[in-house]
Amino acid sequence: MSRLLNFSSWVPEFLVVLFVLLVVLEALRPLRRPKRSRPRRWAVNLAVTGLSFGVGVAVVRPLALAAAMWAQSHSLGLLPELALPFWLQFLLGFLWMDATFYWWHRANHVYPLLWRFHNVHHVDPDLDVTTSFRFHFGETFYSTLFRIVQVALAGITPLTYLAYEIVFNLATMFHHSNVALPVGLERRLNRVLVTPRMHGIHHSAVGKETNSNYSVIFSWWDRLARSLKLNVPQGQVVIGVPGYLLPKDNGLRSLLLLPFQKQRLYWRWPSGKASLRAAVPPDENPHHLLP
Repeated sequence: MSRLLNFSSWVPEFLVVLFVLLVVLEALRPLRRPKRSRPRRWAVNLAVTGLSFGVGVAVVRPLALAAAMWAQSHSLGLLPELALPFWLQFLLGFLWMDATFYWWHRANHVYPLLWRFHNVHHVDPDLDVTTSFRFHFGETFYSTLFRIVQVALAGITPLTYLAYEIVFNLATMFHHSNVALPVGLERRLNRVLVTPRMHGIHHSAVGKETNSNYSVIFSWWDRLARSLKLNVPQGQVVIGVPGYLLPKDNGLRSLLLLPFQKQRLYWRWPSGKASLRAAVPPDENPHHLLP
């Protein structure tokens, strides 16, 4: 535990290094062409990220760790009841964290009140590594309750929680990046992990595509829950939410106030036309990522 705590102190520096590496790769091998000016958009994204991280560090992480330590000290939760070897308890706990987060992410799309806040993440008109943690601080704050229940119900150890948090952050940066991996490599990776093309579909301006591909680390959960969508050509993916694509919609003030204002029709373009996609040809493999 002490070793992981010591290593976790280096995580911010490691995330910065990965961020810079992904920015360079995005410039060298972009998956999609950016639609907006990078400097202004990045400044807004980093400001929203800073507020979200502040709440995460001050509220979510301490309370989730406290719940984990409390559950461990009282031998509470599903996993301690099974009396498993440490390595198996760690593995099952890690999978529990990722599987339950799938459902939490899905809930943020299904329930209108939660979507008001989560939409701040999706209205970004471009998708790259700066979008990774662009969440409204209100969403980060109310997710604390989910984290406490998630950790305490299973009896997740502090070690498992910290390990998951580290991998979760790395995976989030990777699959939000605008890096064009070779399609063959990405297809192989996607059998296990969420990849940039898979998550790009989740940020599509077509509502049925946004409401798919909820997984964060392992892509298995979408396969098991039948919410996987891969057969969308990347050249046809438009990023963003049609009702919120005006430049002013992505200003810092607009993003912070968005959840508290009257909501527009999300999946209609300003012209009033619904955001739909023509049916995918039947010979396309629905489980293959397309170029």
